[in-house]
Amino acid sequence: MKSRRSFIQNSFWGAFAATSGQFWERTTKHFEPAADPEAWPVVIATWDNRKATSAAWEVLKNGGRSLDAVEAGARVPEADPNDTSVGYGGFPDRDGNVTLDACIMDEFGNAGSVTFMQDIIHAVSVARRVMEKTPHVIISGEGARRFAIEEGFPVENLLTDKAREAWEKWKLTSQYKPVINIERHDTIGIVAMDAARRIAGACTTSGMAFKMHGRVGDSPVIGAGLFVDNEVGAAACTGLGELVLKTLGSFLVVEEMRKGKHPQKAAEVAIKRIIDKYPEAIKEAQVGFVAIDKKGRYGAYSIHPGFNYAVYQKGVNLMLEAGSHFS
Repeated sequence: MKSRRSFIQNSFWGAFAATSGQFWERTTKHFEPAADPEAWPVVIATWDNRKATSAAWEVLKNGGRSLDAVEAGARVPEADPNDTSVGYGGFPDRDGNVTLDACIMDEFGNAGSVTFMQDIIHAVSVARRVMEKTPHVIISGEGARRFAIEEGFPVENLLTDKAREAWEKWKLTSQYKPVINIERHDTIGIVAMDAARRIAGACTTSGMAFKMHGRVGDSPVIGAGLFVDNEVGAAACTGLGELVLKTLGSFLVVEEMRKGKHPQKAAEVAIKRIIDKYPEAIKEAQVGFVAIDKKGRYGAYSIHPGFNYAVYQKGVNLMLEAGSHFS
């Protein structure tokens, strides 16, 4: 039988070993170098949207708010008739209607969204009005259109000749399937952190070309196409929205960053989740994430090769190729 002294000694050293191990785990596990104070402001966007990140940077470089920056950035492709996946010039649904989805989220966790909206170019700005002027998060369809008109947004025909011709050609076969990186652009998701370290994000799209009338993807859904948590970071995505909706991809990226992961690793986790859950669907589908964290670090990752992104940081506007699971 152990003596009382032996028991006390063993108990002491056992407790010490346990607590010291926990201490060193706490102190080393979460130790990271101090953040680079020049890492912010920073803005990142899906695809080669350097015109969008440039517009956002004009706001950020003068000390502007990240919310204003992401709205300014998203409005650029919305007004570009040559961008067939966002705003004016977006390819229509199978009935010939251009329908828009968008959302925006600020540093306080406020959010606004419009879905299935027609005849209004700047869906992202309408989403911001929903956030700032209504008690709601999402307004849809004719209700969103009516709200936009009441807020002074002009009614415009969004179907360009280029988009109409593409629709007429599509109707000859009416084949409906996603094509990976067909034009190296899609939904724009854009997130930014300003000089005051306020984080915001926006996402805007005309959705899948020739979709069923009424279809809404992940882009206007908070937690799917976009998520912001000012304590942690933000993420946005592009690609086949149905896969993102079923995994709440952008929320997952932010939650992984909350655990301490670098934005790059966090994006990789979200992509792996999609691949593991939907192995058949991802054979012909692309999804890509971009993310930033509170330290100004960024990352991007996709299912298949071909996803690129734009990042403006330290006065330099770059287009970069994202890594991919199937490289």
